[in-house]
Amino acid sequence: MNGGRSAILTYHSLDDSGSVISTPPSQFQRQMEFLAASGIPVLPLDQALHRPGSVAITFDDGFRNVLDHALPALERHGFPATIFVVSDYCGRGNNWPGQSAGIPSLPLMSWAELAGLPVPISVGAHTATHPNLMRLPACECEREMSECQTRIEQSLGRPVRWLAYPYGASSPEVRSLAGHHFDLAVGTLLQFLPARWNPLDLPRIDTYYFRGWLSLERLFTPSGRLYLGARALLRKARQYVVW
Repeated sequence: MNGGRSAILTYHSLDDSGSVISTPPSQFQRQMEFLAASGIPVLPLDQALHRPGSVAITFDDGFRNVLDHALPALERHGFPATIFVVSDYCGRGNNWPGQSAGIPSLPLMSWAELAGLPVPISVGAHTATHPNLMRLPACECEREMSECQTRIEQSLGRPVRWLAYPYGASSPEVRSLAGHHFDLAVGTLLQFLPARWNPLDLPRIDTYYFRGWLSLERLFTPSGRLYLGARALLRKARQYVVW
């Protein structure tokens, strides 16, 4: 159905605020039902890289509403997923420095809640304080990654080998530092997984762009691929302006 193209999907918060990081819970339920009915394999992140035509599901920041709205659907369909957490803010809110205007203030999962996640739900690193790593000196950049990794491993008693770059921001230097600690790292480049992929620069598809007239069901169609390419070009242009 998806032409052999694998995709890593990105979610943040599941709420009805309409913000750029928010997916309505009802829409998330429909998207999971579509994936279940489609026959597209939904696999853990590392396995999806080696299975053409598969999908991996990821959540950034670790919002508590994922427990209420995502876990029941994931468990019902037997889907694995990965939650990337900001270690210094676990059990608090998403009010880290540099938070964008218009983002709702929402609670994040505590360490106890993360420890209680079912086995198919992996936990990855999203840095200690959610900075743009490209704007930090090398020593601070590596500290953000390593401290997050250590804190999660000590708190949950499980290895952490996957990273999500905050804001999707990375560079060859940042990726080199990430490689000191992680096997895989994901950004926010709006692309399907290419035939030849860099394990420290994996693209993901933000489902924010598929909550309007173009639904997730159409992502795997020619029109969906054209739309995705256009959105990717627009996002890249904006990043050059912002950065």
